[in-house]
Amino acid sequence: MTEIEAKNKIAALSDELREYNYNYYVLSRSLISDYDFDLKLKELEQLENEFPGLRQPDSPTQRVGGEPTKDFLSVEHKYPMLSLSNSYSEQDIRDFDQRVRKIVGKEVEYVCELKYDGVAIGLRYEKGILVQAVTRGDGNQGDDVTNNVKTIKSIPLKLRGNYPGELEIRGEIFFPLKDFERINKERLENGEQAFANPRNSASGTLKMQDPKEVAHRKLDCFLYYFPITYNNAETHYDAMQYAASLGFKISKNMALCRNIDEILEFINDWEEGRHHLPYEIDGIVIKVNQLKMQQQLGFTAKSPRWAIAYKFKAERAETILISVGFQVGRTGAVTPVANLKPVQLAGTIVKRASLHNADIIENLDLHYRDFVYVEKGGEIIPKIVGINKSKRKPDADKVEFAPVCPECRSSLVRSEGESAFYCPNQDNCPPQIKGKLEHFISRKAMNIDSLGEGKVEMLYDNGLLSNVADLYKLDYDSLIGLEKIIPATEEKKEKKVSLQDKSVRNILNGIENSKKLGFEKVLFALGIRHIGETVAKKLVAHFKSIEKLKNASIEQLTELEDIGDKIAISLNEWFKDPKHQAIIEELKKSGLNFEVHEQDNIAKTNNLEGKSFVVSGVFGQFSRNEIKRLIEENGGKNIGSISAKTNYLLAGEKMGPAKLAKAEKLGISIISEEEFMKMIDY
Repeated sequence: MTEIEAKNKIAALSDELREYNYNYYVLSRSLISDYDFDLKLKELEQLENEFPGLRQPDSPTQRVGGEPTKDFLSVEHKYPMLSLSNSYSEQDIRDFDQRVRKIVGKEVEYVCELKYDGVAIGLRYEKGILVQAVTRGDGNQGDDVTNNVKTIKSIPLKLRGNYPGELEIRGEIFFPLKDFERINKERLENGEQAFANPRNSASGTLKMQDPKEVAHRKLDCFLYYFPITYNNAETHYDAMQYAASLGFKISKNMALCRNIDEILEFINDWEEGRHHLPYEIDGIVIKVNQLKMQQQLGFTAKSPRWAIAYKFKAERAETILISVGFQVGRTGAVTPVANLKPVQLAGTIVKRASLHNADIIENLDLHYRDFVYVEKGGEIIPKIVGINKSKRKPDADKVEFAPVCPECRSSLVRSEGESAFYCPNQDNCPPQIKGKLEHFISRKAMNIDSLGEGKVEMLYDNGLLSNVADLYKLDYDSLIGLEKIIPATEEKKEKKVSLQDKSVRNILNGIENSKKLGFEKVLFALGIRHIGETVAKKLVAHFKSIEKLKNASIEQLTELEDIGDKIAISLNEWFKDPKHQAIIEELKKSGLNFEVHEQDNIAKTNNLEGKSFVVSGVFGQFSRNEIKRLIEENGGKNIGSISAKTNYLLAGEKMGPAKLAKAEKLGISIISEEEFMKMIDY
């Protein structure tokens, strides 16, 4: 295929995929199957890899996440991002209406919108292309999170219709409830703590260094405000219809209200209706509709005078604490959970509430049979926020944190500076063993997906698994016909399941395929406390083999960037345990990788040793990935973003101006592809 043919094909595929994305994520209308969409996306990705100079910043392939971002550049807002004044009562809304009418002196029309419980974002477009996404920050400046925002499929990378040369729009990024629940399920299966609520999780996700992980979490966004007038719009409502024509996702739950009674009716409708939405809202926003009136009303130092937010009160119910249970996670952390007399709260029956840790129990001064106040403010399960002590019985016993593990009866321990208690019996406590096994087979670790859906528990309960090394001793005869009884629940009858031929062969194939994975995956899969994916990669890149890593002192470990005392001590203590040494030997015998093979990482020279590079732009002789490989092969280090520690910015064509400006500001050497080749004697 010639470059001209490729250019035409890339343009056609890009337009087609943008149309599918717009219909699916903005209009909620599916025009193509997921399978066919993925095939077209893969075709586009292959073409862009073959012709890297033709890849555009608004390409649909950029949705999956680009380079990691270590530092988020602080950006000054062209137009301040002010927050709204909050109100909590009907009288507050009436007072707002009176103030508005007193200034404008005539009848006023309002737009009522839902107040999304997420993270405010400002998007800037040039010639229809998304060039920058900035958080609210302090209102005057925020963080540039463009790479992460590009992964949100409801945000257009390229505008549709009649757009101006420059455009800025504001909105709210949020976590859809189904995806929030999906991510929390994954975290719990991996032995990680569940996220507390969608809003904080959305905020944390936007500041993650890896855009690929941001893409996996599937954030969403509603847009709701232009800081200046476009398309000669006279009202806020018309401006939002124009925004919709450009491809932005605009809420359909807006209403024009001509008096205070209509506003209060909208608020009352959504007080109940919010429980049936697929995302969290925490109130209603009331805005003056006429843009000229908005200009007349103006702003205070902190907020517009033409808008106000009515905040819903947190749903609260009073019920009785029956008992406190204690659950053990993969890492041994013990979490208390309150068992309650069932009570109706926010449209559901609540039977349990989170207590988080021993400090929460102590601060609440919790006693058994207490009448407790429970709120459901975005928590994965409700939380106890207070106690009605006037109803406490004189002889009520105080709730004490469990002194021993509820599963294996080992005495719990608590490290200095940590809020959680831990069961130290990590190799013999059943929930910890099962949790470690489930972590080992998980997608980000050894990726033995054929062992999901409770099969690990089945194998453990039948005595076939006691640690991760036992996985590689499984055979057809030990698995075929294995049975498990799934107990009855209030919704479902008791069910018996058994492993048949196809399932057994899939399990064995998955286990065999896992032997091909690299050392960094194996190290992460071992489930050593505080050793996450990123830390595992750094340790493997530096030490190369399990033997060198095992023999490293705490001082040698902490010499590595981002490896602190907590990680070093955890690693050191784990390797000292004879049981863990035996597991490693068993896994070695089974064929797992515990070293970096020399042919995978041979340095051609040491010319770049100790030097760090940021690679940006499009290059002529090599692709960006090939240049990064050359940096590592010659002893250098690739980093995702510019900081004071960066030695060189390797600049290609179409490089973003923000990186160039930051490099110049910090006095970092900016080199071309040709200069780089001379550095490695290429």
